[in-house]
Amino acid sequence: MAEHDDFSTEAIHSGQIDDPFGAAVSPLYDSTTFSFADTEALLEVVGGRKQAAFYSRYGMNPSITSLEQRLAALDKAESALAFGSGMAAISSLCLAFGRGGIICFGEIYGGTMVFLQQQAALLGITTRFVASDDDADFVSALGQGASLVFMETPANPTLKVSDIEKTARLSHQHGARLAVDNTFATPINQQPLSLGADFALQSATKYLGGHSDLTAGVVAGKDREITELNEWRKSLGQAIAPEVAHKLKRSLVTLPLRVERHNKNAETLAAFLHQHPLIEKVYYPGLETSENHELATRQMRGFGGMLSFDLKGSATAARQFADRLTLMKLAPSLGGAETLITQPVTSSHYGLPKALLDKAGISDRMIRLSVGLEAVDDLIADLEQALRATA
Repeated sequence: MAEHDDFSTEAIHSGQIDDPFGAAVSPLYDSTTFSFADTEALLEVVGGRKQAAFYSRYGMNPSITSLEQRLAALDKAESALAFGSGMAAISSLCLAFGRGGIICFGEIYGGTMVFLQQQAALLGITTRFVASDDDADFVSALGQGASLVFMETPANPTLKVSDIEKTARLSHQHGARLAVDNTFATPINQQPLSLGADFALQSATKYLGGHSDLTAGVVAGKDREITELNEWRKSLGQAIAPEVAHKLKRSLVTLPLRVERHNKNAETLAAFLHQHPLIEKVYYPGLETSENHELATRQMRGFGGMLSFDLKGSATAARQFADRLTLMKLAPSLGGAETLITQPVTSSHYGLPKALLDKAGISDRMIRLSVGLEAVDDLIADLEQALRATA
């Protein structure tokens, strides 16, 4: 399909199954296994000479492979793999390509940090954490040896934007691959592979699913590396279930439309909070006052539906504010049609050492908003009443 910035056609038509009955929408194949006319036909598939349905744990199921074709089209990738969760995608990727050492460049999701510091470390995989604004430290870490650089941009929950193109160039100069967690941006707002990254990965539980009713993950990249990664997914049993794949593929149809509304609502709420006297700081790359605004404008097509802000006052006041919201729901996760609010210190980053939180710029007064698709005036009214009650 044509190269352009409107992904609507890909979101609807890529990966569509040519159904023998003429179904306008790809059917669900919830079979765990598929039969063959004879042994020769079976061996063609087992031997890799022919791509066909075989066994769902291997990901060789029409509902899974057709989803992966659509995911690859959205990421402008040669191939994509769908996993049972975002952490399944991350863990497989790190095990497959991080055995020579991993560098985490900038802030990353708390679950990824726990995996790298605990489970990956038990397997002898070393991880070094480098601030995204310290190029000298990053180059020094690369010089000590690494096979994988992992970054998240915009970062959770500070919305800090890091330069993908520069990070890819430095990584490649030292023989390391670059993986970008693109969950907050989605392929609609940001294209990591087009900026030089080797892997674009996402928790599809979030915006790709978009309705808070499925759990999945995705990694996109070049054919050769995705084929290697698939062996890890197969052996670890991390392939997405056909039923979930079918549901996710349907959700992708509306992804461009949903992301457009998420972007618009978040920009409006960020502007409202930025001028409010009870708000100390707003973290949103779409604000012209953001330290990352110029880079975000150059690197992204839209600024996303996520924002964070620091409330003036105490940690108790921040908790009271969150508890007083009525339309917005206090819940972890993000990217759904409904607006969700959370405090990172009580959810995604709960239990992390204070020194680590301070270094990442995460305070106990920080509130994270996953801005949904509601009427934006109703969202503002909910924020206003909670702020008045907290003042």
